Amino acid sequence: MLKKAIFITIRKDSSRLPNKAVREILGHPVMELIIKRAKQAKSFDAVVVCTTTRPIDDEVEEIAKRNGALVYRGSLKDKLDRWNNAAKTYGVDYIVTFDGDDLFCEPKLLDMGAEQIETRGLDFIEAPEGLICGAFTYAFTAKALDKVCSIKASDDTEMMWTYFKDTGLFRTGVLENVPEIYFSNDIRSTLDYPEDFAFYTKVFEHFQCEENDVDLADIVLYLREHPEIAKINIGRQEEFLANQKAKTHLVVKEKE
Repeated sequence: MLKKAIFITIRKDSSRLPNKAVREILGHPVMELIIKRAKQAKSFDAVVVCTTTRPIDDEVEEIAKRNGALVYRGSLKDKLDRWNNAAKTYGVDYIVTFDGDDLFCEPKLLDMGAEQIETRGLDFIEAPEGLICGAFTYAFTAKALDKVCSIKASDDTEMMWTYFKDTGLFRTGVLENVPEIYFSNDIRSTLDYPEDFAFYTKVFEHFQCEENDVDLADIVLYLREHPEIAKINIGRQEEFLANQKAKTHLVVKEKE
């Protein structure tokens, strides 16, 4: 049996929104709400919280274990190395990522990613263009991840996708057959700024969803009826994308 896992990448501190992983919405820490949502996906053998070895992230480990998730602690900067060692530790073959910033990452899309990375014979799958920011990130094989870690020549791998897409070594594609309801450039669903926290708080309070179990499609319909909620944080999207672009670096080892 090949093993599939959701890797939740999260740490406690953040320069733009301090302690965002443990900030509370409806009385629950953000990362608890994220773990609850990840566990609603049906295709996985494990949910693994991937955090750092720093003492500040002891609380992250405690919350993860309290909510039934496995934990791997590794490098601060090198996300790829952290994932690779987590995959080896838990014997994982297929990985779908769930960023610790994306409270409404859609479980149905996580399941689709798990199915497609296996059946389509790809090494790496990313979100299609126009998908709501934060609805889905990546799926990839542990074998491809291990290969990436053998060729990279940097430990600054926060923007890890470039090692799969831009080296020409892997079979890559986008998530297919995604329902149209999940596409929008007017909704930003990721937690990076104070405005994002205000956005999430409004939506959670409306649905009173302490289990974080509202389908993203229903959230989209609510936001269409109340565009003023989506406008709370959409103004941060351009800055967010610019920051991501500035942090993207591809540094590989020279061929011998």
